[in-house]
Amino acid sequence: MVKPLTESMVFSVPLILAGLGIAVGFRAGLFNIGAQGQIIVGAIVAAWLGFAFDLPPVVHLLVAILGGAIGGAVYGGIPGVLKARFGANEVIVTIMLNYIAVYLISFILRQPTFNPGRTGQRSPAVSADATYPLLIPEWLVPGNTFRLHWGFVVAVLATVFVWWLLERSTVGFEIRAVGANPKAARTAGMSVGRTTIITMVVAGALAGLAATGQVLGTEGSLTAGVAASYGFDAITVALLGRSRPWGTFFAGLLFGALKAGGFLMQSLTQTPIDIVLVVQSLIVLFIAAPPLVRTIFRLPAPSARPRSRRAVKEAAA
Repeated sequence: MVKPLTESMVFSVPLILAGLGIAVGFRAGLFNIGAQGQIIVGAIVAAWLGFAFDLPPVVHLLVAILGGAIGGAVYGGIPGVLKARFGANEVIVTIMLNYIAVYLISFILRQPTFNPGRTGQRSPAVSADATYPLLIPEWLVPGNTFRLHWGFVVAVLATVFVWWLLERSTVGFEIRAVGANPKAARTAGMSVGRTTIITMVVAGALAGLAATGQVLGTEGSLTAGVAASYGFDAITVALLGRSRPWGTFFAGLLFGALKAGGFLMQSLTQTPIDIVLVVQSLIVLFIAAPPLVRTIFRLPAPSARPRSRRAVKEAAA
């Protein structure tokens, strides 16, 4: 019973962290599709710092984690700057940056530094000093095969940080204000462009942290498929979590359980893993259905104040 639970938590780490980045963008009115590319760039930086340097144990891990976050932040800041300075559409820019990141990692894994023996699309293994320690160490449970690592603790701390950022800080207030009404925020003296850049940098940093869960945790090295589909699954996680930090956290746990269970069902019962994709799609459909139906039939939101009969008649006329 414990092993499936820990596997669900392992799969949830990149989903939670990348989902938090998407959620921060949503709160600012930005549709960030670039988590996939930001994960890849963060993974490249974290892996390079993990195997190319020889640092003290704790310092090495912290440097690799920070490097992954900075790599994702820089890559996430590019669409933020382009939107703030030139009005570029963040959806188009982030999609194009995803393609650039895919070809970038393919190119990098052909270089001698990342692939000395030219054997396959895999970098040298990250130093043991730069990997996340296991939450259930082998000395505690001899012969255990639990893969749960301290990346999950990082995901919890990131969730607390995002909650504080959005709900308790001045920057978070500006992010929410710009997301609610950019014109009103600008009239109130807030810099919409500055807030856009900060939001995308924070979103990219969280996606870079998601990459460390893979490179410094479960994988232990850089591979061409390091990002898998986490960047796109994170969009669903953020939608299910209503763009709220703790909602996104528990949505990531749910999708992590679906991923872990999907692989187990496929290996034990030959159940197609596509059934997990169907369940995820239905979840998104049910989330999007209520607002869509209200928009089509012009129904008021549940939280809206009821209108008087006279107002209804005037609106109908």
